[in-house]
Amino acid sequence: MLAPSRPEDELKVEVVRRDNVSRHFLAAADAAAALVALTVTASLLGVVSPKPGALVLIPVVLLLNKLLGLYDRERNVLRHSTLEDVPKLVESALLAGMLAWVAESVALRSDPGKLGIIALMGVLAASLVLWRSGARVALRLALPAERCLIVGDAGVSEQIRLKLGRDHASHAELVGRLPVRDLNGAPPGETPVLGELDELEQIVPREQVDRVIVAPDGGDPALTLDIVRRARALGVRVSVLPRLFEAIGSSAEFDDLEGLVILGMRGYGLSRSSRVLKRTMDLAAATVGLLALAPLMVLTAVAIRLGSPGPALFRQRRIGRQGREFRMLKFRTMYDGADDDKSALLGLNEADGFFKIARDPRVTPVGGLLRRTCLDELPQLVNVLLGEMSLVGPRPLVPDEDRQVEGSHPRRLHLTPGITGMWQIYGSSRVPMREMVKIDYLYGANWSLWLDVKIILRTLAYVASRRGL
Repeated sequence: MLAPSRPEDELKVEVVRRDNVSRHFLAAADAAAALVALTVTASLLGVVSPKPGALVLIPVVLLLNKLLGLYDRERNVLRHSTLEDVPKLVESALLAGMLAWVAESVALRSDPGKLGIIALMGVLAASLVLWRSGARVALRLALPAERCLIVGDAGVSEQIRLKLGRDHASHAELVGRLPVRDLNGAPPGETPVLGELDELEQIVPREQVDRVIVAPDGGDPALTLDIVRRARALGVRVSVLPRLFEAIGSSAEFDDLEGLVILGMRGYGLSRSSRVLKRTMDLAAATVGLLALAPLMVLTAVAIRLGSPGPALFRQRRIGRQGREFRMLKFRTMYDGADDDKSALLGLNEADGFFKIARDPRVTPVGGLLRRTCLDELPQLVNVLLGEMSLVGPRPLVPDEDRQVEGSHPRRLHLTPGITGMWQIYGSSRVPMREMVKIDYLYGANWSLWLDVKIILRTLAYVASRRGL
Protein backbone atom coordinates (compact mmCIF):
# COMPACT_ATOMS: atom_id res chain seq x y z
CA MET A 1 0.00 0.00 0.00
CA LEU A 2 1.30 3.40 -0.99
CA ALA A 3 1.98 5.91 1.76
CA PRO A 4 -0.29 8.96 1.62
CA SER A 5 0.99 11.57 -0.78
CA ARG A 6 2.01 15.02 0.36
CA PRO A 7 3.51 18.13 -1.25
CA GLU A 8 7.27 18.36 -1.78
CA ASP A 9 7.64 21.23 0.67
CA GLU A 10 5.98 19.17 3.42
CA LEU A 11 8.47 16.41 2.73
CA LYS A 12 11.38 18.81 3.26
CA VAL A 13 9.86 19.97 6.55
CA GLU A 14 9.47 16.35 7.72
CA VAL A 15 13.09 15.49 6.86
CA VAL A 16 14.34 18.57 8.72
CA ARG A 17 12.12 17.71 11.71
CA ARG A 18 13.55 14.18 11.84
CA ASP A 19 17.09 15.55 11.74
CA ASN A 20 16.33 18.02 14.53
CA VAL A 21 14.80 15.33 16.74
CA SER A 22 17.91 13.16 16.33
CA ARG A 23 20.30 15.99 17.11
CA HIS A 24 18.28 17.18 20.11
CA PHE A 25 18.09 13.66 21.56
CA LEU A 26 21.86 13.27 21.25
CA ALA A 27 22.56 16.74 22.63
CA ALA A 28 20.33 16.03 25.64
CA ALA A 29 22.15 12.73 26.17
CA ASP A 30 25.54 14.47 26.01
CA ALA A 31 24.40 17.13 28.49
CA ALA A 32 23.15 14.45 30.87
CA ALA A 33 26.44 12.57 30.47
CA ALA A 34 28.45 15.66 31.42
CA LEU A 35 26.26 16.28 34.48
CA VAL A 36 26.58 12.64 35.57
CA ALA A 37 30.36 12.77 35.09
CA LEU A 38 30.61 15.81 37.37
CA THR A 39 28.34 14.20 39.97
CA VAL A 40 30.09 10.84 39.97
CA THR A 41 33.57 12.33 40.06
CA ALA A 42 32.66 14.68 42.93
CA SER A 43 30.36 12.49 45.04
CA LEU A 44 31.54 8.93 44.56
CA LEU A 45 35.23 9.32 43.81
CA GLY A 46 35.71 12.43 45.91
CA VAL A 47 38.57 13.66 43.75
CA VAL A 48 36.92 16.74 42.24
CA SER A 49 35.15 19.39 44.29
CA PRO A 50 33.12 21.51 41.86
CA LYS A 51 31.80 25.05 42.14
CA PRO A 52 28.55 26.09 40.47
CA GLY A 53 30.73 27.34 37.64
CA ALA A 54 31.68 23.76 36.92
CA LEU A 55 28.34 23.40 35.15
CA VAL A 56 30.00 25.20 32.25
CA LEU A 57 31.34 21.72 31.42
CA ILE A 58 27.93 20.91 29.91
CA PRO A 59 27.96 23.56 27.13
CA VAL A 60 31.69 22.93 26.66
CA VAL A 61 31.01 19.25 25.93
CA LEU A 62 28.16 20.17 23.58
CA LEU A 63 30.39 22.63 21.73
CA LEU A 64 33.26 20.15 21.45
CA ASN A 65 30.93 17.44 20.12
CA LYS A 66 29.55 19.91 17.61
CA LEU A 67 33.06 20.84 16.44
CA LEU A 68 33.94 17.14 16.15
CA GLY A 69 30.94 16.58 13.87
CA LEU A 70 29.09 14.27 16.26
CA TYR A 71 25.70 15.90 15.58
CA ASP A 72 25.90 16.67 11.87
CA ARG A 73 27.07 13.11 11.14
CA GLU A 74 23.60 11.79 12.02
CA ARG A 75 22.08 13.28 8.88
CA ASN A 76 24.70 11.87 6.56
CA VAL A 77 24.90 8.21 7.58
CA LEU A 78 22.57 5.22 7.43
CA ARG A 79 24.18 3.35 10.33
CA HIS A 80 23.65 5.16 13.63
CA SER A 81 26.09 3.30 15.86
CA THR A 82 27.54 4.73 19.06
CA LEU A 83 30.50 2.40 18.62
CA GLU A 84 31.53 4.44 15.57
CA ASP A 85 31.45 7.59 17.72
CA VAL A 86 33.73 6.25 20.46
CA PRO A 87 37.06 7.68 19.17
CA LYS A 88 35.60 11.18 18.90
CA LEU A 89 33.76 10.86 22.22
CA VAL A 90 37.05 9.95 23.91
CA GLU A 91 38.70 12.91 22.17
CA SER A 92 35.91 15.17 23.41
CA ALA A 93 36.32 13.88 26.98
CA LEU A 94 40.08 14.43 26.88
CA LEU A 95 39.70 17.99 25.58
CA ALA A 96 36.99 18.77 28.15
CA GLY A 97 39.19 17.44 30.95
CA MET A 98 42.15 19.54 29.85
CA LEU A 99 39.96 22.65 29.67
CA ALA A 100 38.65 21.89 33.18
CA TRP A 101 42.23 21.68 34.43
CA VAL A 102 43.10 25.03 32.83
CA ALA A 103 39.96 26.66 34.31
CA GLU A 104 40.21 24.97 37.74
CA SER A 105 40.16 28.28 39.62
CA VAL A 106 36.73 29.05 38.16
CA ALA A 107 35.22 25.56 38.10
CA LEU A 108 36.78 23.73 41.06
CA ARG A 109 37.20 24.52 44.75
CA SER A 110 40.52 22.72 45.05
CA ASP A 111 43.34 21.52 42.83
CA PRO A 112 42.08 18.17 41.48
CA GLY A 113 45.55 16.98 40.57
CA LYS A 114 46.30 14.49 37.85
CA LEU A 115 44.13 11.78 39.44
CA GLY A 116 41.06 14.00 39.53
CA ILE A 117 41.38 15.12 35.91
CA ILE A 118 42.06 11.59 34.67
CA ALA A 119 39.03 10.36 36.63
CA LEU A 120 36.86 13.11 35.14
CA MET A 121 38.03 12.26 31.62
CA GLY A 122 37.40 8.55 32.06
CA VAL A 123 33.99 8.92 33.68
CA LEU A 124 32.94 11.51 31.09
CA ALA A 125 33.97 9.28 28.16
CA ALA A 126 32.13 6.27 29.61
CA SER A 127 29.07 8.38 30.43
CA LEU A 128 28.93 9.84 26.91
CA VAL A 129 29.01 6.36 25.38
CA LEU A 130 26.29 5.01 27.70
CA TRP A 131 23.93 7.99 27.39
CA ARG A 132 24.34 8.14 23.62
CA SER A 133 23.57 4.42 23.37
CA GLY A 134 20.41 4.98 25.37
CA ALA A 135 19.45 7.97 23.24
CA ARG A 136 19.74 5.89 20.08
CA VAL A 137 17.51 3.19 21.55
CA ALA A 138 14.96 5.92 22.35
CA LEU A 139 15.25 7.34 18.83
CA ARG A 140 14.52 3.94 17.30
CA LEU A 141 11.33 3.81 19.38
CA ALA A 142 10.34 7.44 18.80
CA LEU A 143 10.97 7.69 15.05
CA PRO A 144 9.68 5.51 12.23
CA ALA A 145 12.18 3.69 10.06
CA GLU A 146 13.97 5.88 7.52
CA ARG A 147 12.35 5.35 4.12
CA CYS A 148 14.97 4.75 1.42
CA LEU A 149 14.75 4.79 -2.37
CA ILE A 150 17.51 3.22 -4.44
CA VAL A 151 18.47 4.54 -7.85
CA GLY A 152 20.40 1.67 -9.39
CA ASP A 153 20.24 -1.80 -10.87
CA ALA A 154 18.42 -4.81 -9.44
CA GLY A 155 21.55 -6.62 -8.22
CA VAL A 156 22.80 -3.75 -6.08
CA SER A 157 19.29 -3.08 -4.79
CA GLU A 158 19.02 -6.65 -3.55
CA GLN A 159 22.37 -6.41 -1.80
CA ILE A 160 21.35 -3.22 0.00
CA ARG A 161 17.93 -4.62 0.88
CA LEU A 162 19.43 -7.73 2.50
CA LYS A 163 22.09 -5.76 4.39
CA LEU A 164 19.57 -3.22 5.70
CA GLY A 165 17.47 -6.11 6.98
CA ARG A 166 20.41 -7.63 8.87
CA ASP A 167 22.07 -4.47 10.21
CA HIS A 168 20.38 -3.43 13.45
CA ALA A 169 22.24 -0.10 13.52
CA SER A 170 20.43 0.91 10.32
CA HIS A 171 16.92 1.96 11.29
CA ALA A 172 15.80 2.03 7.66
CA GLU A 173 13.49 0.33 5.20
CA LEU A 174 13.68 0.08 1.43
CA VAL A 175 10.51 1.31 -0.27
CA GLY A 176 11.61 0.59 -3.83
CA ARG A 177 14.00 1.52 -6.59
CA LEU A 178 14.32 3.41 -9.84
CA PRO A 179 16.34 1.61 -12.52
CA VAL A 180 19.15 3.43 -14.29
CA ARG A 181 19.91 0.93 -17.03
CA ASP A 182 18.88 -2.60 -16.07
CA LEU A 183 20.50 -5.23 -18.25
CA ASN A 184 18.24 -7.48 -20.30
CA GLY A 185 17.79 -10.85 -18.65
CA ALA A 186 18.91 -9.62 -15.22
CA PRO A 187 16.87 -11.05 -12.31
CA PRO A 188 14.21 -8.55 -11.17
CA GLY A 189 14.83 -9.09 -7.45
CA GLU A 190 12.35 -8.42 -4.63
CA THR A 191 12.72 -4.64 -4.50
CA PRO A 192 9.73 -3.13 -6.34
CA VAL A 193 10.36 -0.80 -9.28
CA LEU A 194 8.40 2.39 -8.59
CA GLY A 195 8.79 4.05 -11.97
CA GLU A 196 11.32 5.59 -14.32
CA LEU A 197 14.30 7.78 -13.46
CA ASP A 198 12.59 10.78 -15.08
CA GLU A 199 9.86 10.51 -12.40
CA LEU A 200 12.24 11.01 -9.45
CA GLU A 201 10.77 14.40 -8.50
CA GLN A 202 7.24 12.91 -8.36
CA ILE A 203 8.07 9.58 -6.71
CA VAL A 204 10.13 10.93 -3.78
CA PRO A 205 7.32 13.05 -2.24
CA ARG A 206 4.65 10.49 -3.19
CA GLU A 207 6.46 7.68 -1.35
CA GLN A 208 7.53 9.93 1.55
CA VAL A 209 11.18 9.08 0.89
CA ASP A 210 13.66 10.25 3.52
CA ARG A 211 16.86 9.17 1.74
CA VAL A 212 17.87 8.49 -1.86
CA ILE A 213 20.66 5.94 -2.27
CA VAL A 214 22.43 6.40 -5.60
CA ALA A 215 24.16 3.21 -6.77
CA PRO A 216 25.76 4.02 -10.14
CA ASP A 217 27.09 1.30 -12.42
CA GLY A 218 30.15 3.43 -13.28
CA GLY A 219 29.15 3.84 -16.90
CA ASP A 220 28.23 7.53 -16.88
CA PRO A 221 29.64 9.81 -14.14
CA ALA A 222 27.69 12.77 -15.51
CA LEU A 223 24.43 10.85 -15.02
CA THR A 224 25.39 10.06 -11.42
CA LEU A 225 26.12 13.73 -10.69
CA ASP A 226 22.78 14.71 -12.21
CA ILE A 227 20.89 12.20 -10.02
CA VAL A 228 22.65 13.46 -6.89
CA ARG A 229 21.89 17.07 -7.81
CA ARG A 230 18.20 16.33 -8.40
CA ALA A 231 17.87 14.37 -5.15
CA ARG A 232 19.55 17.12 -3.14
CA ALA A 233 17.19 19.68 -4.63
CA LEU A 234 14.28 17.69 -3.18
CA GLY A 235 15.60 18.28 0.35
CA VAL A 236 16.07 14.61 1.23
CA ARG A 237 19.23 12.90 2.46
CA VAL A 238 21.47 11.48 -0.25
CA SER A 239 23.90 8.57 -0.04
CA VAL A 240 26.13 7.31 -2.85
CA LEU A 241 27.45 3.77 -3.16
CA PRO A 242 31.02 4.28 -4.47
CA ARG A 243 31.83 1.07 -6.32
CA LEU A 244 35.55 1.96 -6.32
CA PHE A 245 35.69 1.53 -2.53
CA GLU A 246 34.66 -2.12 -2.84
CA ALA A 247 38.19 -2.69 -4.13
CA ILE A 248 40.27 -0.13 -2.20
CA GLY A 249 38.46 0.07 1.15
CA SER A 250 37.65 3.18 3.17
CA SER A 251 41.16 3.99 4.41
CA ALA A 252 42.18 6.07 1.40
CA GLU A 253 43.32 9.63 2.10
CA PHE A 254 41.60 12.42 0.19
CA ASP A 255 44.15 14.80 -1.31
CA ASP A 256 42.99 18.14 -2.72
CA LEU A 257 45.19 19.24 -5.61
CA GLU A 258 43.83 22.72 -6.44
CA GLY A 259 40.25 21.43 -6.55
CA LEU A 260 41.15 18.06 -8.06
CA VAL A 261 40.45 15.25 -5.57
CA ILE A 262 43.06 12.47 -5.57
CA LEU A 263 42.88 9.35 -3.45
CA GLY A 264 46.07 8.34 -1.67
CA MET A 265 46.22 4.57 -1.26
CA ARG A 266 47.83 2.91 1.75
CA GLY A 267 49.77 -0.30 1.29
CA TYR A 268 47.93 -3.57 1.79
CA GLY A 269 48.37 -5.47 5.02
CA LEU A 270 50.19 -4.59 8.22
CA SER A 271 53.52 -2.87 8.66
CA ARG A 272 56.14 -4.44 10.93
CA SER A 273 55.22 -2.16 13.84
CA SER A 274 51.51 -2.90 13.33
CA ARG A 275 52.23 -6.63 13.40
CA VAL A 276 54.10 -6.23 16.68
CA LEU A 277 51.24 -4.18 18.14
CA LYS A 278 48.61 -6.69 17.01
CA ARG A 279 50.64 -9.66 18.24
CA THR A 280 51.17 -8.00 21.63
CA MET A 281 47.44 -7.48 22.02
CA ASP A 282 46.81 -11.12 20.99
CA LEU A 283 49.29 -12.50 23.51
CA ALA A 284 47.98 -10.34 26.36
CA ALA A 285 44.32 -11.09 25.66
CA ALA A 286 44.87 -14.83 25.08
CA THR A 287 46.92 -15.19 28.26
CA VAL A 288 44.39 -13.32 30.42
CA GLY A 289 41.51 -15.13 28.72
CA LEU A 290 42.93 -18.61 29.30
CA LEU A 291 43.73 -17.89 32.94
CA ALA A 292 40.33 -16.32 33.64
CA LEU A 293 38.33 -18.94 31.72
CA ALA A 294 40.29 -22.02 32.81
CA PRO A 295 37.62 -23.19 35.33
CA LEU A 296 34.85 -22.76 32.73
CA MET A 297 36.87 -24.64 30.12
CA VAL A 298 37.50 -27.54 32.52
CA LEU A 299 33.77 -27.78 33.32
CA THR A 300 32.97 -27.62 29.59
CA ALA A 301 35.39 -30.47 28.84
CA VAL A 302 33.83 -32.59 31.60
CA ALA A 303 30.31 -31.89 30.27
CA ILE A 304 31.35 -32.96 26.76
CA ARG A 305 32.88 -36.22 28.00
CA LEU A 306 29.77 -36.98 30.08
CA GLY A 307 27.42 -36.08 27.24
CA SER A 308 28.90 -38.38 24.58
CA PRO A 309 31.90 -40.71 24.22
CA GLY A 310 35.04 -39.30 22.66
CA PRO A 311 37.63 -36.59 23.27
CA ALA A 312 36.64 -33.16 24.57
CA LEU A 313 38.71 -31.34 21.94
CA PHE A 314 38.24 -31.43 18.17
CA ARG A 315 41.23 -30.70 15.94
CA GLN A 316 40.57 -29.64 12.36
CA ARG A 317 42.93 -28.83 9.51
CA ARG A 318 42.73 -25.17 8.50
CA ILE A 319 44.70 -22.96 6.12
CA GLY A 320 46.54 -20.13 7.84
CA ARG A 321 48.81 -17.22 6.96
CA GLN A 322 50.77 -17.59 3.71
CA GLY A 323 48.88 -20.83 3.03
CA ARG A 324 50.46 -22.75 5.91
CA GLU A 325 48.27 -25.50 7.33
CA PHE A 326 47.58 -25.76 11.07
CA ARG A 327 45.29 -27.65 13.44
CA MET A 328 42.54 -25.43 14.82
CA LEU A 329 41.22 -26.40 18.26
CA LYS A 330 37.56 -26.40 19.26
CA PHE A 331 35.47 -28.08 21.87
CA ARG A 332 33.78 -31.07 20.25
CA THR A 333 30.11 -30.33 19.54
CA MET A 334 29.28 -33.43 17.48
CA TYR A 335 29.49 -37.13 18.16
CA ASP A 336 32.94 -38.63 17.70
CA GLY A 337 33.62 -39.43 14.03
CA ALA A 338 30.98 -37.02 12.69
CA ASP A 339 33.34 -35.79 9.97
CA ASP A 340 33.14 -39.20 8.31
CA ASP A 341 29.38 -38.74 7.80
CA LYS A 342 29.66 -35.28 6.20
CA SER A 343 29.35 -36.56 2.62
CA ALA A 344 25.96 -38.10 3.38
CA LEU A 345 24.60 -34.69 4.46
CA LEU A 346 25.80 -32.55 1.56
CA GLY A 347 22.26 -32.29 0.22
CA LEU A 348 21.17 -30.48 3.40
CA ASN A 349 23.82 -27.74 3.13
CA GLU A 350 22.33 -24.24 3.62
CA ALA A 351 25.38 -22.02 3.05
CA ASP A 352 26.92 -20.66 -0.17
CA GLY A 353 30.47 -22.00 -0.47
CA PHE A 354 30.59 -23.44 3.07
CA PHE A 355 29.08 -26.47 4.75
CA LYS A 356 26.51 -25.31 7.30
CA ILE A 357 23.28 -26.95 8.49
CA ALA A 358 21.09 -25.08 10.98
CA ARG A 359 19.84 -28.29 12.61
CA ASP A 360 22.77 -30.58 12.00
CA PRO A 361 21.77 -34.07 13.22
CA ARG A 362 25.36 -34.77 14.26
CA VAL A 363 25.35 -32.09 16.99
CA THR A 364 25.03 -33.41 20.56
CA PRO A 365 22.78 -31.72 23.16
CA VAL A 366 25.82 -30.33 24.96
CA GLY A 367 27.29 -29.31 21.60
CA GLY A 368 24.15 -27.36 20.72
CA LEU A 369 24.50 -25.28 23.87
CA LEU A 370 28.20 -24.68 23.19
CA ARG A 371 27.45 -23.51 19.65
CA ARG A 372 24.68 -21.14 20.72
CA THR A 373 26.97 -19.52 23.27
CA CYS A 374 30.14 -19.81 21.11
CA LEU A 375 31.93 -21.52 24.01
CA ASP A 376 33.18 -24.14 21.56
CA GLU A 377 35.59 -21.50 20.20
CA LEU A 378 37.46 -20.95 23.49
CA PRO A 379 40.29 -23.47 22.83
CA GLN A 380 41.36 -21.32 19.88
CA LEU A 381 42.98 -19.03 22.45
CA VAL A 382 45.70 -21.71 22.50
CA ASN A 383 46.08 -21.29 18.73
CA VAL A 384 46.48 -17.55 19.36
CA LEU A 385 49.25 -18.15 21.90
CA LEU A 386 51.03 -20.40 19.38
CA GLY A 387 50.86 -17.67 16.73
CA GLU A 388 48.69 -19.76 14.40
CA MET A 389 45.68 -17.49 14.87
CA SER A 390 44.86 -13.95 15.94
CA LEU A 391 41.93 -12.62 17.94
CA VAL A 392 40.69 -10.85 14.81
CA GLY A 393 41.49 -11.74 11.23
CA PRO A 394 40.32 -13.45 8.04
CA ARG A 395 38.20 -16.55 8.39
CA PRO A 396 40.32 -19.73 8.62
CA LEU A 397 39.12 -22.15 5.95
CA VAL A 398 39.33 -25.92 5.70
CA PRO A 399 41.39 -27.08 2.67
CA ASP A 400 38.29 -27.93 0.58
CA GLU A 401 36.85 -24.44 1.07
CA ASP A 402 40.22 -22.78 0.55
CA ARG A 403 40.51 -24.33 -2.91
CA GLN A 404 37.25 -22.61 -3.93
CA VAL A 405 38.54 -19.11 -3.18
CA GLU A 406 39.62 -17.00 -6.13
CA GLY A 407 40.52 -13.40 -6.86
CA SER A 408 41.89 -11.87 -3.67
CA HIS A 409 42.99 -15.23 -2.24
CA PRO A 410 46.75 -14.53 -2.03
CA ARG A 411 46.14 -11.10 -0.45
CA ARG A 412 43.65 -12.59 2.00
CA LEU A 413 46.26 -15.04 3.32
CA HIS A 414 48.70 -12.19 3.93
CA LEU A 415 47.15 -11.90 7.40
CA THR A 416 46.89 -14.38 10.26
CA PRO A 417 43.36 -15.89 10.46
CA GLY A 418 41.23 -14.86 13.41
CA ILE A 419 38.90 -16.32 16.01
CA THR A 420 36.49 -13.63 14.88
CA GLY A 421 36.29 -11.09 12.09
CA MET A 422 33.91 -9.03 10.00
CA TRP A 423 32.53 -12.27 8.54
CA GLN A 424 31.46 -13.31 12.06
CA ILE A 425 29.54 -10.16 13.00
CA TYR A 426 27.80 -10.14 9.62
CA GLY A 427 26.58 -13.69 10.32
CA SER A 428 29.20 -16.24 9.26
CA SER A 429 26.75 -18.72 7.78
CA ARG A 430 24.83 -16.05 5.85
CA VAL A 431 27.84 -14.53 4.09
CA PRO A 432 28.51 -16.22 0.71
CA MET A 433 32.05 -17.36 -0.04
CA ARG A 434 32.69 -14.67 -2.68
CA GLU A 435 31.56 -11.90 -0.32
CA MET A 436 33.55 -13.33 2.57
CA VAL A 437 36.73 -13.10 0.49
CA LYS A 438 36.00 -9.44 -0.27
CA ILE A 439 35.28 -8.71 3.42
CA ASP A 440 38.58 -10.30 4.45
CA TYR A 441 40.46 -8.35 1.77
CA LEU A 442 38.96 -5.05 2.90
CA TYR A 443 39.85 -5.88 6.52
CA GLY A 444 43.50 -6.12 5.49
CA ALA A 445 43.25 -2.91 3.46
CA ASN A 446 41.72 -0.93 6.34
CA TRP A 447 43.37 -2.46 9.42
CA SER A 448 43.76 -0.42 12.58
CA LEU A 449 43.87 -1.33 16.25
CA TRP A 450 40.54 0.44 16.75
CA LEU A 451 39.02 -1.68 13.96
CA ASP A 452 40.04 -4.83 15.88
CA VAL A 453 38.54 -3.45 19.09
CA LYS A 454 35.28 -2.63 17.29
CA ILE A 455 35.08 -6.11 15.80
CA ILE A 456 35.64 -7.72 19.20
CA LEU A 457 32.95 -5.54 20.82
CA ARG A 458 30.50 -6.23 18.00
CA THR A 459 31.29 -9.95 18.23
CA LEU A 460 30.37 -9.91 21.93
CA ALA A 461 27.08 -8.20 21.06
CA TYR A 462 26.48 -10.72 18.27
CA VAL A 463 27.08 -13.67 20.60
CA ALA A 464 24.85 -12.14 23.26
CA SER A 465 22.02 -11.81 20.74
CA ARG A 466 22.43 -15.49 19.74
CA ARG A 467 21.80 -14.74 16.07
CA GLY A 468 24.30 -17.29 14.73
CA LEU A 469 23.59 -20.81 13.56
